[in-house]
Amino acid sequence: MEYNNNKELLQSDDLYQYIVETSVYPREPEPLKELRAATASHPLATLATAPDAGQLMAMLLTLVDAKKTIEIGVFTGYSLLLTALTIPEDGKIVAIDINRETYDQIGLPIIKKAGVEHKIDFIESEAVPVLDKLLEHSENEGSFDFAYVDADKVNNWNYHERLLKLLKVGGLVVFDNTLVRGSVALPDELVPERRKQRRQLAIEHNKTLAADPRIQISHASVGDGIMICRRII
Repeated sequence: MEYNNNKELLQSDDLYQYIVETSVYPREPEPLKELRAATASHPLATLATAPDAGQLMAMLLTLVDAKKTIEIGVFTGYSLLLTALTIPEDGKIVAIDINRETYDQIGLPIIKKAGVEHKIDFIESEAVPVLDKLLEHSENEGSFDFAYVDADKVNNWNYHERLLKLLKVGGLVVFDNTLVRGSVALPDELVPERRKQRRQLAIEHNKTLAADPRIQISHASVGDGIMICRRII
């Protein structure tokens, strides 16, 4: 059940294990432990939200009193379950993914057992059309408290523009995989070929977010890096 995708960020497996074993795992709710264990055997397990990033997200959700949220990219549903466990009983999550098969097979049974399925509106679709449809209804503008993006990186800016309209002032959007295993800080010649495109997309997106006057940002080196953006205007 170890998550060891952080060596490039912390430069120490031992330090990462210390963090999760002393601060994260002891506070991780049992349904999340179960889902993390169920996801570990999947060939693409490293796509799941890292537990230390999840712990920070749970705190952010609580700090903004999130009740109405959006999640783009679900995979097995670790971050989705985390959100559902954190928001109030009458909270709602619009969850969007182009394929719900992995979620149905691995995450949904655990989510049902946890008693939070009623908070989730899963939409199997590309995200941009769903966000555009939400924006067709004026009552949705400025009505969401929180958004989490862990999907295709090519569309990150398209998601950002739409989510800023959907979020209320003071609401948060969190982007995952913003440090790409530390490769954003490496010279191009040292980056594996398979990672170069994602690295370049992350560099460009991070730079654009840093220059956006509509948001306050904090770049946190948890998981594979998350950019926390707070809408200020």
